Order: sequence, then structure tokens, then C-alpha cells
Amino acid sequence: MTILSTILPIFLVILLGWAFHQKGFLPQGFLGPGNRLVFYMGIPAMIFRSIARASLTTQFDIRVVLTTLAAVLAAFGLTWFAVGLIRVARVGQRGTIVQSSFHGNIGYIALAIAFYALGNEGLVRTSIIAAFVMILQNLLAIFILQYYSDKTAIKGNAGLVFLKILGNPVILSSLAGILVSLLGIPMPKVLDQTLEIIGGLALPMALLIIGASLSFDLVRFRIGAVLSASIVKLIVLPGLGFAGFRFLGLSPQDYLPGLIILATPTATITMVMAFEIGGDIDFAAATVSVSTLLSAITFSLWLKLSGMI
Repeated sequence: MTILSTILPIFLVILLGWAFHQKGFLPQGFLGPGNRLVFYMGIPAMIFRSIARASLTTQFDIRVVLTTLAAVLAAFGLTWFAVGLIRVARVGQRGTIVQSSFHGNIGYIALAIAFYALGNEGLVRTSIIAAFVMILQNLLAIFILQYYSDKTAIKGNAGLVFLKILGNPVILSSLAGILVSLLGIPMPKVLDQTLEIIGGLALPMALLIIGASLSFDLVRFRIGAVLSASIVKLIVLPGLGFAGFRFLGLSPQDYLPGLIILATPTATITMVMAFEIGGDIDFAAATVSVSTLLSAITFSLWLKLSGMI
């Protein structure tokens, strides 16, 4: 496995998405419907099919799940503590800084890296862990944004966001796949092939949409804070997980799905949550763009340290 054959193609597709958007091949009006198609159909079909066909007795490792969750909690706590020590222009921005430091793009980036670097087995392992991590990081995001929000009436918005988390198609498809696998329910061939076709559009389109959504207009106004949040997200957070995995004596084959999840760049959903619960939307957008580009380097670093490339 080499960087040229795994990481580089993924980020070339992301850059193509950005270029296509600039040239009008992926217009702004397409991004919303395209994103909904991927998020509500493509990725759930891919995840459900992969997990339902797998044997969870060999794919599930509670040590990896718990260590991954512990790393997210540790990074959340450290960033929250650090933000309390520094002077930030607006109180509402503090919550967004903390959220951007731990809330990763699991549904699009992590699953793509896992599939193209580790194959279908890696995708299954990553999808299972993702269900637990996505629930935790969304709950933490709601808490920290609400804690620092300068809005006077946000509890209703926070409640709506929480309900949306419960209906997250990535989480639901993972849990449904786990249930089908545990019960040993056979999947009809026609359903299997239909899900394979629908799921096949998920990752390529997701990467193109990520690229088309990148924006760097606001980065120069807050480059220091954006880089700090990106470093925590891409280096400190996965570093905590990596240390935990190695301490437990886990092999790279076992812990890489968890490490890939921890090493993902800041999720685009951070912008939506910042808007709904009184955070800094511009800061979230800038961190998403910067961390996504930098993750091409840091993903290569973590795979190299794991001995996979």
C-alpha cells in the first residue's frame, strides 16, 4: 500500500469537485439535492449492505470502540479547558472552536478512506464504530454550543438538532445492519444487488460534493484560530487514540478503523449546528475547508505510523 494508491486519489477527486464547482459543472443548485441523495440513500445503502453481510463476531472489537470514544472525550475536555484560558472576541465563537476540534466528517471522509485503504472489511469495521462515535460527538457538540451560545432562546433549536441526530441515516443504517447480521437474516439477491448499485454512487459523489463545498474566502480573517482547531482535530485527537491503541497492544489491522475516524477533518455539519445553536458559522466553514485539505497530509502520516504505507 502506498500514498499514491490510497490517499492521493481520494483527495484528487475532492480537488476535482472544487474545480468542477468553479467551472460550473457542479453548480450551487446541485449541491443540496446531491448531498441529500448521498446522505439519505447512497451511504445508508452502502453501510447497511456491508454490515448485514458481515460476521460481527470477527468484526467488532469493544476495545477499539471504547478507546475511540475515550479519545473524543479527552480531546473535547482539553479543548474546552484551553478555550476557557484564551480571549475570544465573541463568547459564541468558543463553542464553535471546541466543536471544530473534535467533530469529524465520518460519513463522507472516514468511510471513503476506510474503503479505499482497507477494503470492504475495513469499511464494515469503520461503519460499526462510526455509529457509536457519531452519537457521542453530536451530543457533545449540542452541549458545548448551547453552553457558549449568546442566543437567548436556543433550547428549542437544540432539541430539534437532537431529534435529527436520532434519525441520522448513517447511525440508523449501521444499527439496522448490525441487527440483521446478529439475527442471521439472509438478504435476497435482488435486494443485495439493488443496494450495491445505490451504494456504489455514495463515495465518489460524496467526495465531489465535499470538494465543491470548499470555501477559503473567510480563512484569512481568522487563520490562527482555524489552524489551531485543525491541528487539534487532525493531530492531537488521533494522537490520543493512537497512544491508547498502542498501549492496549492492538494491531494496526484492529485499530486502524478507529484511528481513521479520529483523524477525519472537521465535519460540514458543524456549520449547520453552529447556525442552529448560536455558534460562529464563518469559523466553522473556514475550519472545514482548511482541515479537509490538511488531512491529505495527516492521513498519510497516521497510516505511515501504523505501518500501513
